[in-house]
Amino acid sequence: MGLSLTHIILLLVVVLVVFGVGKLPQVMGDLGRGMRNFKAGLNGDPASGSKEELSVPPKTDETKPLPPPDA
Repeated sequence: MGLSLTHIILLLVVVLVVFGVGKLPQVMGDLGRGMRNFKAGLNGDPASGSKEELSVPPKTDETKPLPPPDA
């Protein structure tokens, strides 16, 4: 039991009523971005699906080792 043409048209009409014509491009863009990120996450590459780069704090010489725990 698949989706017939009537079901698809009804679904599109409901989406237009809920989101409106003005907000629809933004919703579709967000959906596409989410799908891209999901596929990248499945492939194990979290940075390939988004344009944002992972920020790594610079290493400094001020790093001090933690003191040993008190026993």
